[in-house]
Amino acid sequence: MKTYFAKPQEIEKKWYLIDASGKVLGRLATKIATLLLGKRKPFFTPYLDCGDYVIVTNAEKVRLTGKKLKQKIAYRHSGYPRGDKYTPYEKLLKENPERAIYLAVKGMLPKNKLGRKLLTKLKVYQGNVHPHQPQQPTVPDGRQVELRD
Repeated sequence: MKTYFAKPQEIEKKWYLIDASGKVLGRLATKIATLLLGKRKPFFTPYLDCGDYVIVTNAEKVRLTGKKLKQKIAYRHSGYPRGDKYTPYEKLLKENPERAIYLAVKGMLPKNKLGRKLLTKLKVYQGNVHPHQPQQPTVPDGRQVELRD
């Protein structure tokens, strides 16, 4: 029996809506990365974009466990000598909670062209309002992707 590899024109993309309020950041990010990669689909092909679009709302209500709020640090670099910046997650969640979810998911995707392409399908928003109502996003079913605490 031959292994089946999906073709790009055969892949159907869906839109999923996930509410991040009260969810733990790392556990939420793994579920989002699984949806973006399309690993739950029966025709998953590692080198193709098989995944779906993911909309995350209430980004400001995500939580971190233990002492991570004070000890975990987000790192970035300006590209200039001594241009590194360090931001504790306590400050990051107050100022830009979308970035915290973005960075967590980014770390769980492949570090190549495909990973960068998959990251463009992640849409993160503060609050319940998002501009993607015409796409009719659905909540992932409990069997396929479980979003528990």
